Amino acid sequence: MNRSTIRAAIHVAAVFAIYLSVAMLMPAVADLYFGNEDWTVFAFSALFMGGLAMAVALATHGRPPQVTTRFGFLLVNLLWLTLAIAGAVPFMMSSLDMSITDAFFESVSGITTTGSTVINGLDHAPPGILLWRSLLSFMGGLGVIALGLFLLPFLNIGGVSYFKIESSDIEDRPFERFQTFTISLIGIYTTLVVACAVSYATAGMDGFHAINHAMSTVATGGFSTHDTSFLRYSDNPAILWTGSIFMFIGGLPFSIMILFAVRGRLDAIRDPQIMVYACYCIVFAFAVGIYLRVSADMPFFQAVTHSTFNLISIITTAGFASDDYTLWGSFAVVCIFVATFMGGCSGSTTGGIKAYRFLILFELMMNGVRRLIYPSMVQPVRYGDRTVDEDMQRAVVLFIASFLVLWAIATVLLGATGLDFVTALSGALTSLTNVGPGLGPVIGPVGNFSSLPDAAKWICSAAMLLGRLEILAVLVIFSPAFWGR
Repeated sequence: MNRSTIRAAIHVAAVFAIYLSVAMLMPAVADLYFGNEDWTVFAFSALFMGGLAMAVALATHGRPPQVTTRFGFLLVNLLWLTLAIAGAVPFMMSSLDMSITDAFFESVSGITTTGSTVINGLDHAPPGILLWRSLLSFMGGLGVIALGLFLLPFLNIGGVSYFKIESSDIEDRPFERFQTFTISLIGIYTTLVVACAVSYATAGMDGFHAINHAMSTVATGGFSTHDTSFLRYSDNPAILWTGSIFMFIGGLPFSIMILFAVRGRLDAIRDPQIMVYACYCIVFAFAVGIYLRVSADMPFFQAVTHSTFNLISIITTAGFASDDYTLWGSFAVVCIFVATFMGGCSGSTTGGIKAYRFLILFELMMNGVRRLIYPSMVQPVRYGDRTVDEDMQRAVVLFIASFLVLWAIATVLLGATGLDFVTALSGALTSLTNVGPGLGPVIGPVGNFSSLPDAAKWICSAAMLLGRLEILAVLVIFSPAFWGR
């Protein structure tokens, strides 16, 4: 790895930090509007981070780098780490008096759209802080989509992107017409957030809370402005169904939306992962809904409303909760635990393993079983009407294997900090999948991560970054070969 590549990656990260510092002015305006003194915190943070980032950007300015996979891996890691550190500054300086550990954890949770929180008393927190958390989710969700659509497929570690759907020959020129796609992506994403906010407000949510929840809903981020998340709206089915619909949309591949917006193509909706994603959302939601109707004698519409909201929230890794689902019974808890692994589609705002990987893994398993009967058979792995190449097959298997190993390691490390088995197991899982809440009374849907030891919070922060960057993009930089010539 030569110095010019590192210098170029630092320059890009610094430029993005400048954009983040400008975004800090929005919470400052919100605090001014509501008469909260924390506006000075965001104004100073914007000036400090903006000035520092500008100095670094000027110092590292040079010729545009050659776009290589090595540069891409370095940039992805440096970019997310820079945004996490910059995003933590307002938390540390705010009236909440957060420690460095808590501020970094909250910032990482926001930009990775995880939604885990260490803040108590959200209902009385400064409006600027609430808006900043939502903005981190909003920007994180947009970054996650861009990561899945444009960069990860280029790095050959996953993603069924626009380019693979459009035509195979574009894969050698991954950034062609990039500006068109970027404008379409931002336009679609912002339109969904506005539509979600208007829908929440129409359903009865206060305007400020509607805006904050809309940003976090479409980003499948899970940050709420209430300590009890959506329990506050548990008796308002219109709000819960609004959340369910927009969380589900957030889990769809934005490549399909871009294809429709740019080319007017509806045929791309035949992407097999959409059917897989929709099927397991419906199956889980109705299975738990029927279980609640039978076991808890809950009215059917109410049971389906709550099961749909909470299961889609977990599957899409949003992490909102309209009830303490750990009290719903063993079947519901098991379904929620399994749903934590799922995730939405490639190129969406969601985390988790994602539907296309399950589809390819299933095809690999079926091919393996058939070859036990017919050893000489040559059967390609199919993804819809396309053949999955060996690189994609290897990436899927490597990702799932790495996921399981890291889950085990994170669980052991969390256990070493003194956490009980359920908290350690679910905390490691929910961090890697970017879901948010875990299981049990400590980090469950009615708890948060504030009582965890500092060491556990750093472990969860690392796991959140690993999960958001699809694991392999982080692991590769620890390889000696990555830094060699």
